[in-house]
Amino acid sequence: MLFAYTTISILFLLAVFTPKKIAGIEIYSTFFFAYWLGITCDIIFDLTYHLYGYVAEGAQLTSVCFITVIYFSVNTLFLNSFPYNKSILAKIVYILAWSIFATIYESIAVNTAFFYYNGWKLWYSAVLYPIIFTSLVLNLLWVRKLLFRYINREQSSM
Repeated sequence: MLFAYTTISILFLLAVFTPKKIAGIEIYSTFFFAYWLGITCDIIFDLTYHLYGYVAEGAQLTSVCFITVIYFSVNTLFLNSFPYNKSILAKIVYILAWSIFATIYESIAVNTAFFYYNGWKLWYSAVLYPIIFTSLVLNLLWVRKLLFRYINREQSSM
């Protein structure tokens, strides 16, 4: 559990104290998307099919707290430094780098008993991480589009 407490603390501090390039409303809304996506997957793969889990089988308050902090921190750090105005290649490399980081983190989490597998394989996660990180970017772009529409509508009504 030392691994979990240490890394989650570091990720959280980085997420909170890193200068932000994205707006607070974007962090807020994308965090809830990431949290919804993660919890939905966990309900299906962990609680329904028992393929993996955190700390011990079933739901625990400790796991919920860890998951919340991890999703907030990774989502904020990932989207804050995403190369929005760079080439497609730069975006792909960035997503792949974060996917490799997440896969390595998961591997260490499994080896330190913070995370366990019951039929799940690390390579499943390795395949899913690029999809997950891409969905975070697409969600942020959607949030920005909605905000842009809202701001334009409010300005035109003045």
